[in-house]
Amino acid sequence: MLRNIHGFSQEEIAEKIGISRQAYAKWENGATVPDIEKCMHLAEVYGVSIDSLVKTTTLDGKEVLPPPQTGKNIYGSVTINERGQLVIPKEVRDKFGLTGGQKLIVLTDDKEGIALIPSEMFEKKMHQAMEYAALKPEK
Repeated sequence: MLRNIHGFSQEEIAEKIGISRQAYAKWENGATVPDIEKCMHLAEVYGVSIDSLVKTTTLDGKEVLPPPQTGKNIYGSVTINERGQLVIPKEVRDKFGLTGGQKLIVLTDDKEGIALIPSEMFEKKMHQAMEYAALKPEK
């Protein structure tokens, strides 16, 4: 999946990580698996973590999702209830230290969707942007 997303041929990937095209083809069809060193090289080529390279994430247990780029994560889906509420997965709440009653800023992009940012982080970034803007001389 990653090879196709990045537009590489089996030969190109094999060359990048120092193996034969046939060896790479065996990995793709499941006949063999790469050793940890080759996984590290594959992860670097594709810009993903080794963990996301070897773990499979599914969307609602149906479709296999491609591994996200390093530093980005996919935690599955949430369902909005009748009152417009959603539950943020515990793993995400723990990772970002989110607690009950904490304020989140809702950001949107008409084409891309919705993002939730802790208000403290958003306010800090806005303050930094305002300081930066104040330092720039007017044209």
